[in-house]
Amino acid sequence: MHVIGTAGHVDHGKSALVRALTGINPDRLREEQEREMTIDLGFAWLTLPNGESVGIVDVPGHRDFIENMLAGVGGIDAALFVVAADEGVMPQTREHLAILDLLETQGGVIALTKRDLIHDPEWLELVTAEVSEAVDGTVLADAPIIPVSAHTGEGLEALVTALQSALAGRPPHPDRGRPRLWVDRVFTISGFGTVVTGTLTDGALAVGQEVVFLPEGLRGRVRGLQTHKAKIERALPGSRVAVNVSGVSKDQVRRGDLLTIPGWLRGTVLADVRFRHLPDASRPLRHNTEVKLFVGAAEVVARARLLDAPELAPGQEGWLQLRLERETPSCVATASSCAIPRRRRPSAGAW
Repeated sequence: MHVIGTAGHVDHGKSALVRALTGINPDRLREEQEREMTIDLGFAWLTLPNGESVGIVDVPGHRDFIENMLAGVGGIDAALFVVAADEGVMPQTREHLAILDLLETQGGVIALTKRDLIHDPEWLELVTAEVSEAVDGTVLADAPIIPVSAHTGEGLEALVTALQSALAGRPPHPDRGRPRLWVDRVFTISGFGTVVTGTLTDGALAVGQEVVFLPEGLRGRVRGLQTHKAKIERALPGSRVAVNVSGVSKDQVRRGDLLTIPGWLRGTVLADVRFRHLPDASRPLRHNTEVKLFVGAAEVVARARLLDAPELAPGQEGWLQLRLERETPSCVATASSCAIPRRRRPSAGAW
């Protein structure tokens, strides 16, 4: 199984495109539907022509909800990068592209949405060229650009085919026997109790298995599993999973907790990392700056201690030691995390 994540500027039609592709409205909150703007993560799934069922994580495009966007894109296999044909590249277009690049997302497809609003072929060519220039040198440099319309359906078949091609030939997600699921949603179902959702990595989960929520160490047992609303007995790595857990209440779990098996992983408050400061950052990163660290679906305040330079100018790299405000579980340092200065635009870097 694979998971696709949307990305792109606010009001460029990400959720409308997901709805047109899947028949599922990812905007589940009443406020989102009233404001016609995605605020939190939304979820859907799509069956490709080859029969594979892929999960879709729809993220908000507004900069005020960038933390929610970061909680959803850490575990994706490919990006569905959305740019509106009538507006072209906008600020959050570049911001989301930078995040995908820092996370080393393995390619994807670029959807040029709202094609039905464009009647001038030269304008469409101009916007396509602008998008190509923006993604040059990034993880989406080779991604196909597909003009589409969620309103008329134009280009949707070609988009689905392109998504299938983007995922083709990828090896199965490894099963290392250490399942990890970063919780991105928590809710209850009457008669069943606590349910958490997330993207499963590094191992399988089975009904009846004992699990633990880190960093708190709360233990429970898998009562039920679902993928794309279908009940299963065993969830495989790489899939979107809903886990019904007994022995833990909804109030004890939050987004950013890690569900895993007991006995092999614990939290840390220190992390030595290699940090890349983005070229368009507004100021240098100085010693002891307060930052936000995003790892998986977790968001943690930390202090950044520079280890080999008094400061890092935009575009530079260096070693940091991050002292976290609270214990956070993490495995090896990978490009699945990023740290940004607090109360500033998220353009710092990743480790």
